[in-house]
Amino acid sequence: IGYQAQVIPAILAAFTLVYLEKFFRKICPAVVSMIVVPFCSLVLAVMAAHFVLGPIGWKIGSAISAVVYAGISGSFRVLFGAVFGFFYAPLVITGLHHMSNAIDTQLIADFGGTMLWPMIALSNIAQGSAVLGVIFLQRKNADAQEVNIPACISCYLGVTEPAMFGVNMKLQFPFLCGMIGSAIAAVVCVATYTTANAIGVGGLPGILSIQPQYMLSFALCMVIAIAVPFVLTVAVGKKKGIH
Repeated sequence: IGYQAQVIPAILAAFTLVYLEKFFRKICPAVVSMIVVPFCSLVLAVMAAHFVLGPIGWKIGSAISAVVYAGISGSFRVLFGAVFGFFYAPLVITGLHHMSNAIDTQLIADFGGTMLWPMIALSNIAQGSAVLGVIFLQRKNADAQEVNIPACISCYLGVTEPAMFGVNMKLQFPFLCGMIGSAIAAVVCVATYTTANAIGVGGLPGILSIQPQYMLSFALCMVIAIAVPFVLTVAVGKKKGIH
């Protein structure tokens, strides 16, 4: 696969294009900027991408994917899975989770599949299951359910922000319960080498992206990601008197 198909070079080229546009916009007279700025920026960015950023980005991307792949499939893959599964949800809060898409794409290009994406889908499910626990705890609270139920549904479909910001982080303990469930599910996920063909929709539909031979193991991981956060959230919530 040539470096034109890699994600890292594309990211570097995008940053270069933005920088060049800002540079030419500063030095070009306003009367010609609409023509000169886009043309010069694009031409130089394409040349840089092809001759410089492409080869460099390809090596960087391959190195990152090799390190991640070694962590996922090596002797310490269980530890890697536990750490990634536990901390992925906090990464979503910071917005840094978007970098995982580039790594996933690089893994797919280099190794024909990614073992990172299944853990991401499981983290979504785990946070949704923590909300499900809150739904059970607050089943008599109609006002709370107006937020809880839509948040749970969206989380199970791969959109975690409403669940995390609207429910789990507000109560705090469901968020942690989701992280624990995600970590346990991720351990089983990497232990069974569960691999996805591509990046797909997160949450429950994530199973559609899994390679056929690993669908059963991913289904087991889904059960863990549903059951553990739900049970922990209900147990802790009852002790805290949440209703």
